[in-house]
Amino acid sequence: MQAATATPVIHVVDDEAPFRRSLVFLLESMGWQAVGHASAEAFLEAAPELPAAGGCLVLDIRMPRLSGLELQRRLKAAQSLFPVLFMTGHGDVDLAVQAMKEGAVDFLQKPFKDQQMLDAVERAIQLSCERHQASRRCQGARELLARLSPRESEVAKQVALGLANKEVARDLGISENTVHVHRQHIMEKTDTGSAAELARLILRADPSGLD
Repeated sequence: MQAATATPVIHVVDDEAPFRRSLVFLLESMGWQAVGHASAEAFLEAAPELPAAGGCLVLDIRMPRLSGLELQRRLKAAQSLFPVLFMTGHGDVDLAVQAMKEGAVDFLQKPFKDQQMLDAVERAIQLSCERHQASRRCQGARELLARLSPRESEVAKQVALGLANKEVARDLGISENTVHVHRQHIMEKTDTGSAAELARLILRADPSGLD
């Protein structure tokens, strides 16, 4: 488990050592923590976590063995919170566009100006903080909903959709009084006071939770 830090962490993945070191130095000059990785495999082996202070991943799009694009796909599949910035060489614009479609937040064509990189990283850090906060809200909502029994979860969804106790009772084949009791327990366990609050909680835990 990575220790908590109050400093944004930027991971630079590039197989060209001199370039990687110079970029790490540039990023550190801004007061950020920068970590260099010689390959996509090295980054995956390190398996860093996104700190609460934010951070991002600066990736070379073309690397031996595992490419930057493939690393991006793996991180996306693992639901990584790291925003990805790509660095591309001449002639890689088509690949960069593909990367943007896959969720990259930006791409810079080498050689780029230092300020271009710093501005892009700043935007990515802000995005990462927003993602981190959203992830924490989602996790908190899931923990509250996990307190419910399977039957309470069924009733909760119906209540969140705006159904009256009588309608919930009919749909689930239980008595209206039982629904009333379940509803009270649901509100207590989830610390919600209305169907609207319950709906927001369910959608925070899962955007498709009321589908």
